[in-house]
Amino acid sequence: MDNPESRHSIPAIPDTADRPADVVAPPAAALYLIPVGMSEAPYADVLPAGNLAIVRGIRHFIVENLRNARRFLKRCDPGADISAMTFHELNRHTDLSEVAGWLEPLRRGEPMGVMSDAGCPAVADPGAIAVAVAQREGLTVRPLVGPSSILMALMASGFNGQGFSFHGYLPVSDSDRGAAIHRLESESRRHDMTQIFIETPYRNDRMLRVLADTLSPTTMLCVAADITDPRRESIRTCSILRWRTMIAAGEVESLDKRPAIFLIYAGAGESVHQSKEKTPVGHRHKSSRRR
Repeated sequence: MDNPESRHSIPAIPDTADRPADVVAPPAAALYLIPVGMSEAPYADVLPAGNLAIVRGIRHFIVENLRNARRFLKRCDPGADISAMTFHELNRHTDLSEVAGWLEPLRRGEPMGVMSDAGCPAVADPGAIAVAVAQREGLTVRPLVGPSSILMALMASGFNGQGFSFHGYLPVSDSDRGAAIHRLESESRRHDMTQIFIETPYRNDRMLRVLADTLSPTTMLCVAADITDPRRESIRTCSILRWRTMIAAGEVESLDKRPAIFLIYAGAGESVHQSKEKTPVGHRHKSSRRR
């Protein structure tokens, strides 16, 4: 998360000429889903200026962690009056019966914001509960553009981006986790799809070893860590056989205490992905379809 010792300045967002510089016009009434930076990268590098302008006009927020949310808002606008803002924490300790009441400002026509600790809110995040309430009531919900570890890891993996599934956390117990890994691999092979999941950071190294020991040697694995971090980002795709070799040789940097995401692919295009490690680019099949 944000480290106060390494904060980066955010370019000022110009105010329109017809109002004082210290007055920010509020955005249209909606529940804005506000992405948060995932590393110490300058926010100007990962968040559109339009997001920051919208954030400056919101005074009511639903957040996963109050301290992190306040810090994020101060980085977006160092002059922000945090004391004038309203915050509600939505996490595993929340009484969910209270969430509907938090949207009262939105019902009155005021904009509200939802923020996760990092990345996009409401995806593998309790913010989805607030979004569900808003949707049931027909209130406007507006997702903003920003970093998503799930999509960015998929983009960089070289795996199937048309058929994929995100599973959150796998079971903790050895037997249940092993069964889940076998099931994901089997489904990937049968349905030609990419399987994506995460682990608690301090168990990342253990997860990598388990995957190397459990999956087929020809199954492909991508491990993406510290996405968007200008110094530590690491995204590596290769076969399980190659991962086993690198682990045995001590060539894999520790992943513990680093935000990481795991992707496996054993689909019909498996041989194509394997050939990427040794086939020149000019020899690959070309597609006329554009994305």
